[in-house]
Amino acid sequence: MKVAFVQMEPVLLEPEKNYSKAERLVREAAKEGAKLVVLPELFDTGYNFESGDEVYAIAQPIPNGKTTDFLMELAEELDIFIVAGTAEKDRDRLYNSAVVVGPEGYIGKYRKVHLFYRERLFFEPGNLGFRVFDLGSVKLGVMICFDWFFPESARTLALKGADIIAHPANLVMPYAPRAMPIRALENRVYTITADRIGEERGLRFIGLSTIASPRAEVLVQGSEDKEEVGVAEIDLSLARNKRLNELNDIFKDRRPEYYEL
Repeated sequence: MKVAFVQMEPVLLEPEKNYSKAERLVREAAKEGAKLVVLPELFDTGYNFESGDEVYAIAQPIPNGKTTDFLMELAEELDIFIVAGTAEKDRDRLYNSAVVVGPEGYIGKYRKVHLFYRERLFFEPGNLGFRVFDLGSVKLGVMICFDWFFPESARTLALKGADIIAHPANLVMPYAPRAMPIRALENRVYTITADRIGEERGLRFIGLSTIASPRAEVLVQGSEDKEEVGVAEIDLSLARNKRLNELNDIFKDRRPEYYEL
């Protein structure tokens, strides 16, 4: 199976321009054979908002919003699965969310649990938990950006059966490209970090989107400053084998009775 990240520079508060960018890059990934494509956090809106009103004016419901419609149409046409970060409006509440779609339409959504810095001024913490989506041939977990900083995020998804963790991101700190291969290793899963690039209202994003293997290998990594796609062939049997040797299994060897506080 081939999977991909899309690394792009969203235009703040310009969804139509961002749809156009995303479509071009998703098509490129699909042309290279990717069946699962991950876009950055807030790919359609940009990130560095100044007010809750600014977010509310551009956020959309999921699944009954224009962004989800755009993604569903693209996934159906290209016969692929897409994970993309977007600002979600649910009545009077706002969430930093990710939507999952496939060839047959809407699959589900995840709401970011761990909000970073000024996100806390605009968004509600996610209230859906860490979710694993059954895509038929693969089980997909989703977390967003700062969620990676908390090892419980990836571990929860892995314990729920995820083969792959999709990780839409808008990274401003330098650590995740080095840390995500370790998240992949300690949970024996594949991770796909789709980051953005560029500068927005004084905030600079680092790029370096990364696909990592259950052996902590960096299979492909993006640049710091280019819009691009990264495609990698993955072997799902590696993610489903939690054994390190004939005597050690990373999940069966867990001792949760000693992890209590």
